[in-house]
Amino acid sequence: MGQQAVVHFEIIGNDPARLRSYYGDLFGWEFQVGDAATEAVSQPGNYGFVAGSPTGDGTGINGGIGGGAGYDRRVLFYVGVPDVEAALRKAESLGGTRRMGPEPTSGGDLAVGHFTDPEGNLVGVAGPPA
Repeated sequence: MGQQAVVHFEIIGNDPARLRSYYGDLFGWEFQVGDAATEAVSQPGNYGFVAGSPTGDGTGINGGIGGGAGYDRRVLFYVGVPDVEAALRKAESLGGTRRMGPEPTSGGDLAVGHFTDPEGNLVGVAGPPA
């Protein structure tokens, strides 16, 4: 797989609007609210996308804040991979545990997965659909 980059972050909680307000005030983030890649990540219509480089300087990564009632609170980053299923299998072979995926996005142009590392930290992978 080579060296893969972090391509997205998420902050998920039970009150996404409150979290968006908090992080918007704290960091000056502005959100476009819509659907997450999959309902496994956030309630439909309750995911706020934030551009990682709103000034166009090329620094930062894109992210989102979402969730809703019944979603586990977490902060998560996604690593871009060429094959989500292969990355999840490799994570498992190294002592990790698959938690989700691959899940196709609603548009079908991306797949995502989650795994926990051997210490229980949740990590996401994202890439083209199979």
